[in-house]
Amino acid sequence: MNNTKLYPFERNRYYSGKMLTSSDFQAEQTYFNNKRRFINSLMYGSGVVCGFGVFSLDDLSVLIESGVAIDGVGREIIMESSVVKKLSAVEGFETLHTNMASLCLRYKEDPVHTVYTMNAGTGEEGHEYEYNRISENYQLFLMEQEEASAAYRMESEFLTEGVLYEDEDFAVRLVMPATVCKGRNVKLEVQAEKRSPAHKTLSYHGILQIPVFLTPEGEHEVEIELSDVSLAEGDSLKKEYWLTTQDVTMLDTTVLLKSGTARVHINGILQEAPSGCSVRVMIADCRPRELVSREIGRMSLEMKSMGDVRDYIRLADLKLVRTENAYIIEEVIEKGVKTYITAPAQEMLRNEYLEYFMKEPVLLKDDDVFPERLPSQNPALPGGRTPEVATGILEIPLGESAKRGDIRYSGEIMHGLGSGNVYVDIGYEYITDDPALKTSARNTIYGSTELFQSENSMAADAETAVKVMNDKGSFVVAVRLLQNVDYLVLTYRWVAIRFPAGNDLGLMENHSGKSISVDTPTVVMGTRESHYFHVKYHNMDSCSVAYELTDPGSGEITSDGVYTAPAKEGVYEIRIYCIDMPVICTYAYAIVKKKEA
Repeated sequence: MNNTKLYPFERNRYYSGKMLTSSDFQAEQTYFNNKRRFINSLMYGSGVVCGFGVFSLDDLSVLIESGVAIDGVGREIIMESSVVKKLSAVEGFETLHTNMASLCLRYKEDPVHTVYTMNAGTGEEGHEYEYNRISENYQLFLMEQEEASAAYRMESEFLTEGVLYEDEDFAVRLVMPATVCKGRNVKLEVQAEKRSPAHKTLSYHGILQIPVFLTPEGEHEVEIELSDVSLAEGDSLKKEYWLTTQDVTMLDTTVLLKSGTARVHINGILQEAPSGCSVRVMIADCRPRELVSREIGRMSLEMKSMGDVRDYIRLADLKLVRTENAYIIEEVIEKGVKTYITAPAQEMLRNEYLEYFMKEPVLLKDDDVFPERLPSQNPALPGGRTPEVATGILEIPLGESAKRGDIRYSGEIMHGLGSGNVYVDIGYEYITDDPALKTSARNTIYGSTELFQSENSMAADAETAVKVMNDKGSFVVAVRLLQNVDYLVLTYRWVAIRFPAGNDLGLMENHSGKSISVDTPTVVMGTRESHYFHVKYHNMDSCSVAYELTDPGSGEITSDGVYTAPAKEGVYEIRIYCIDMPVICTYAYAIVKKKEA
């Protein structure tokens, strides 16, 4: 295997009277080659740029199409014309011992063009003939599929995980970003991995408490359910849950397994459930693209050099039927094997193709999610008061199984006007051809789209509702389909108007009938265990709440409501109140007992 370290870089220094030898010219070529390959590896990574399709021509031969690739060292591999290869003639075939092989491609240099040398026979290394050129070529070879596993990648601190359950057969983990963005969606993943070859099934149930996150239904709890999971050794199953991060002032939060909710069955037999699992997550006031770019960019050169440095490219996996004296190519597998490089020159064509899979031909920008205020366009209210207006685009995914009567929700959307009395309306937005303008035109229908069905079949018939959370400065949209649709995503234009709050409109503050309560006001827990106190709101919208311990030495409680019991047994009281309306409060109690050994 060639040396994969291309640096440090040294280039020739020229001066008057310098005698140039062959080593100087070789250093010149090495410098520019390594600089180019260094940039290739950092900017593009390794994989196929174009071509290199693999097809089975018959039971014994494969066709490899012409193409361009870049290996892990940054070297360009070019196959200028398609080739047909009998599998038994490809290097490595004789060493195969299983029915699954990987067809791979490697960079190769061949010396060519023999010429007579002027120093023939002189010195210890004198040769009469030398090669005058080096041809940059390629080499095809076969290797066992299990030996050509996925490339090693350095783990970063972008993801954090907690163990929900593990034994000698299975491991169930909770995985999510270690840092999340305020007001943005985030994916929480539950991963089940098979550790042993034993034929066993796993069922897992548990409830995760998510203080700072909201489910699409507006809840602070996520129910985890894995039913009769059967996997081969080394395989894994992933189940994802999408949450929305609230716009809070705290810097971190905890996602934890609700005490007493975990149930694990192996082959239908109930197992001893773990006592708890918690994951600490940081909260950042930035955009996801900024967060991801920062995480990728902070990886040092030393860490990058320890990652993917393979000097070959996997083109396809071959499933073989082998006998003692013969073989048959049963299947050529490219999906999930071949890695493609995203070339900037193909971006325009890529966007053109993507339009066939998107209802909106224009990609959403960050400003559509965090709109700017438009005070110059706001109409004036009587008395000279001026409302604030914000607008943007939201998308509600339907999925492939959406049908009449289904209800779908958007994530929690921050309208950018702050807390207070805000009115939000939405309209169905679509693109259609306009004969008058002789081009495509954007249309928005506010109200019932059914009234416009006769003139435009593009409008989806759906009933909508908007839930505005005034104290949080956000809203959630719900859609009920009134007919079957073929769309994967519905697009809406939303408009938010914030009127002067409080007494300017003659509104008086009234707390009568408003209250909060705790989902489980009294919990029994072990020493040093944690529990999240979930607050419910009655006759009022959700608001920011604060938690405090009424007595010293009662343990610890975070600003998002995660209580950790002290080492001492006892009954401890927690006061919970609304930050903007401290008069609205409630109490919770933790009965702490030491668990028997």
